[in-house]
Amino acid sequence: MKRVVLTVLATVVGLVALLSFRTHGATQTAGGSGLPSATLPGAVAGSSTSPDPSPTSPATTTPTTSAPPDPSASASSTSRTATGSAITTRYGVVQVKVTVFGHTITNVAFAQLTAFDGRSRRINDDAAPILLQETLKAQSAKIDAVSGASYTSEGYIQSLQNALDQAGFR
Repeated sequence: MKRVVLTVLATVVGLVALLSFRTHGATQTAGGSGLPSATLPGAVAGSSTSPDPSPTSPATTTPTTSAPPDPSASASSTSRTATGSAITTRYGVVQVKVTVFGHTITNVAFAQLTAFDGRSRRINDDAAPILLQETLKAQSAKIDAVSGASYTSEGYIQSLQNALDQAGFR
C-alpha cells in the first residue's frame, strides 16, 4: 500500500514539474507588452525624422523612458528618433531606440531585448528599467553597467551610442 501511495505521489510531482518546465527559447514580444516604462514630465512630442522601425526578431521587449526637453533648445527644433544597431551578446540581443529634442534625450526604449534563457530574461527584466533611467539621468551613453547584467549593459550602451550618433546628438 505504501508503494502505491509513493508511486502515485511521485507521478503527480513529476507531472507538475514537467508541466511547469519552461524551455530556454521562451521570449517576450514587443508592442504594448506591459514592460517597464517611465516618462518624465514635460516630454515634447515633435516630428520624427525616421520611421518607427518594427523589430525583426519575434523575441523582443519594449521598455520605454522619457525625459523633459532642454529649455535652451529653440522652438523650431524637432524631435529626432533613431534606432541603434542590434548588438548580439552572449545571452541575447539588445537594440535601443532613442528620441532627442534639441540637446536633450527625451525618450529611450528597447527596440529589441531578447534573452536566450529564462535566467537571462529575469536579469533583463531587472536591468532594463535601470538602464533606461540612467540614460535619461546622464543624458548620454556614458552610464554605468548594471551589476549582474554586464553583457546586457554593454550591448545597451553600444546600441544607445549608435542611436545617438544616428540622431546627430552631441
